[in-house]
Amino acid sequence: MTNFQIYKKTLGFSLRRVLIDFLTLILFAGLIAAGYFILEKVNGNGMIGLLIGLFAAIIAAVIISRFVSFKLKAGQIAMMTKGVTEGELPDDVIAAGKSVVKERFITVAAYFAVTGAIKGVFNELGRLLTKAGERLGGETGKTVGSIVSSAVATLISYLCDCCLGWVFYRKDKGAFKASCEGAVLFFKHGKTLLKNVGRIFGIGLLSFVVIGGVFFLIFALILSNFMEFFQTMAVWLAENAESAEEFPELLKDPQMLMIGSSILLAVIIWNFLHSTFIRPFVLTGVLRNYMESGINDMPTEESFESVKNVSRKFAKLAEKADA
Repeated sequence: MTNFQIYKKTLGFSLRRVLIDFLTLILFAGLIAAGYFILEKVNGNGMIGLLIGLFAAIIAAVIISRFVSFKLKAGQIAMMTKGVTEGELPDDVIAAGKSVVKERFITVAAYFAVTGAIKGVFNELGRLLTKAGERLGGETGKTVGSIVSSAVATLISYLCDCCLGWVFYRKDKGAFKASCEGAVLFFKHGKTLLKNVGRIFGIGLLSFVVIGGVFFLIFALILSNFMEFFQTMAVWLAENAESAEEFPELLKDPQMLMIGSSILLAVIIWNFLHSTFIRPFVLTGVLRNYMESGINDMPTEESFESVKNVSRKFAKLAEKADA
């Protein structure tokens, strides 16, 4: 199967995620608005109500993400991995994906324990690459390190998903053992996998400019009809600021508050659409390179020892795998 065929076949996961995320966004905005208008009407403390609504909205979003959305994301990665490694996918990929996730991770806690460990190890290995860039010497060392850090941080977010794919692929191994193998692949084939950075940044930048720009204009047109709200917010922020340094001058202008809110909402929508529709397509290509590297050069005990010597978190993860 080609990358596009796999992406198209697993798009159902993305569609379900976008529906859940959209409903979550409506709930998020509804709780904030309800908090503001209720307290504004009761005692005139609308901004306090807004903060209370914001707190409630964050809790609701975290709960939905932790207990609902993760199954769709993990299921999609599982099916992408199957498509890349086996060259075929079942007709009902949604049911198959959920089944694989349930078999591999019996509880929600087990899933987050493994993915948390993967992120910890990969971030530590990423910092090692950043330090290597800084050691290239002279005044350019920190600049090189900063560039490497940005590239590695972006790549790591994809490689963590690839490592989860490896966990699904290595059915005969425990989840923690397979996670260790996935980290070894990153360590052994880092240079090969870094070739994906250009594709990741290029597509990401294009989607940000197009999607973000369109939604900024849409939100600016909508929010311009609620200038009274932004005037109230600007006054409230000015009155409650402890010092001028903590309160930028631009935020005293309701117009700038409206523009800032439009930018924030546009970025949220861009991230929402990019991660749901565009990122999975890019991930399919990165996942294929990652899986091919691992299948062609399987991790060995010697490679485990090499990574243990440079990563404390990997050593701890290896201990869990051997327990």
